[in-house]
Amino acid sequence: MSSNNIILTGFMGSGKSTIGRRLAKELDTYFLDTDILIETFENMKISDIFEKFGEEKFREMEKRCFEWIKKDVQNTVISVGGGFPVFIPEIKEAGVVIYLKVSFEDILKRMNEKEIEKRPLFKDIQKAKELFEYRNKIYEKLADYIIINNDLNKAIATIKEILCK
Repeated sequence: MSSNNIILTGFMGSGKSTIGRRLAKELDTYFLDTDILIETFENMKISDIFEKFGEEKFREMEKRCFEWIKKDVQNTVISVGGGFPVFIPEIKEAGVVIYLKVSFEDILKRMNEKEIEKRPLFKDIQKAKELFEYRNKIYEKLADYIIINNDLNKAIATIKEILCK
């Protein structure tokens, strides 16, 4: 099945949801955020899911979400959680994968205390940086396109340009 989905990947705080919403609006299509979908389905915040059930259970929830997207979602801009492509390497089966690349330092500048608090894997900055470096290689390997996301408007324009080709 050809889904025509656009899947935005990247590390926590890379702008996937922000760009996803704007891009969907500009393309006059739907936007779906897998973390919000899981939170809604489970009626719990991601941080509470991690705390109560652990990361492994959360990854199972992401896998179920992916199976649903692959089977039933079309013509949608999808923002996936930072670990999604790491644990679901077959992500391309659900659409075109665009990696929103941002330096770790820029991510830190974007995040306030509340943002960090809602991201369980960001509580230890040094571990988060190591995780960033590990995941960065996976994002690059799985991406159909890599967009440097230092400027929101430029990133959206670049994505639109790619999609028009």
